[in-house]
Amino acid sequence: MLLPGLAEKIIIEVRKLLNEDIIVANPDGTIIASTDPVRVGTFHEGAFLVFKRKAKRIITKEDETRLTGVKAGINLPIFFKKEVIGIIGITGNPDKVSPFGEIIRKMTELLISENYYAEQLEIQSRAMEAFVFDWMQIHEWDSSFLDRAKLLHIDVTIPRRVLLGEIRLPESISQRELGQSLKSLNEDIADDIIIRWGNERILWLSAESSNHSLKQKISKAEHFWKKQYGASILIGVGQRAAPGQIHHSYRQALRALKSALVKETVVFDEDLTFEMILDDIKSETKSAFLQRTINPLLDEEELLLTLKELFRQNHSLKNTAAALHIHINTLHYRLKKINDLTGLDPSSIEDLLSLFLAIVILDEHTKI
Repeated sequence: MLLPGLAEKIIIEVRKLLNEDIIVANPDGTIIASTDPVRVGTFHEGAFLVFKRKAKRIITKEDETRLTGVKAGINLPIFFKKEVIGIIGITGNPDKVSPFGEIIRKMTELLISENYYAEQLEIQSRAMEAFVFDWMQIHEWDSSFLDRAKLLHIDVTIPRRVLLGEIRLPESISQRELGQSLKSLNEDIADDIIIRWGNERILWLSAESSNHSLKQKISKAEHFWKKQYGASILIGVGQRAAPGQIHHSYRQALRALKSALVKETVVFDEDLTFEMILDDIKSETKSAFLQRTINPLLDEEELLLTLKELFRQNHSLKNTAAALHIHINTLHYRLKKINDLTGLDPSSIEDLLSLFLAIVILDEHTKI
């Protein structure tokens, strides 16, 4: 069945090529889209006759007086899978518009085919997304779950690891285009599954056992998105898990992604150290910790940047001053001011650890 939304799209695309009034009608002769809004919803007897005979029909001036709702021009059947699903009509002098008829019909059928296959891809993607979502939640499988896996051609007998990625797409890229890009990647990566996971994230189930090989796959995917869509992606990688324990890998991937968003690189959960501890700390506790440590610095951007650079330079005062393009005495002054405001001395190992953890938590809060 030809829906009004698609019919409107057909009108817009055809009008780019032909400066004539156009209608699209259902097989029952009802106009569902038109360059003249007044005609929408009215009966077009010419379209109805075209559907019955499955052949184009020239509408003459004489026909205007004896057929309901018609104007001179040409009406053509729209075929999809060898069935007439609608009629497109071009108003105007039949001698003038007829030469364009076959081209317009073919173009219309192509638009319908593209829309159909895009919808089928969307349906398949949604089914895959729903299945994987259930896979992350269900710890015991029943026959229904296994039947769905078989229907979707998903092997649930092999160990996998979860990768979570956050894609930064240009505003011009639609979710449908993202879905099409995932289909292309799925075709290139055997045994792996890549799906949308919300509007800005993807979930990747990889059967790859080697970290080296997986990094190559990730690099290939990064290059693909950058080249095709101008998009960047940050990825957190969980550890391999048995098929029934995949939810553990998901939690690890989520933890690794939090770190990846801060470090702006691919992060493997197995490489995390103190981030594992931070991940288990409640948000309320983290907020209270910030309040007790670097809260007085939150409005002191210069001091925060100085502290971050100090950690980046492994507490080397000389390298920190050079990186900030300041004199060493200026750096000492700033560190003393940090001590005065927070009560934490950057030269004390215990206080330095508190400051470091506070900066990590602050970055986590502001970048995720």
